[in-house]
Amino acid sequence: MNEDERQNTYNLMIKQVSALTSNESDFIANMANISAVLYHGLSDVNWAGFYIFKENQLVLGPFQGNPACIRIPIGSGVCGTAAKLRTTQIIDDVHKYPGHIACDANSNSEIVIPIFVNNE
Repeated sequence: MNEDERQNTYNLMIKQVSALTSNESDFIANMANISAVLYHGLSDVNWAGFYIFKENQLVLGPFQGNPACIRIPIGSGVCGTAAKLRTTQIIDDVHKYPGHIACDANSNSEIVIPIFVNNE
């Protein structure tokens, strides 16, 4: 996929997410639809979804793809590190990542973007 095709795909996904979420206030429903748009809109992805901060840990939320770890401690693995540091994590080879949690052996790379509401 060349850069123009990639940008067109991203723009289409942004429009889909906007249309699906603009009149919906339920965050679980919105996460479910966003997961579906990401999973079906991106190539070579085996998982797209959300973890929700609950009980001082990350708990599996809506997703599309292969089964995933249910609970991740803050600071553990790529997701827990993103939550602890409050920064996006882009890991090209998770097999070389110290403390990687192998929920799915087919995952080779990860992009984790922490999302905050009211600074939480």
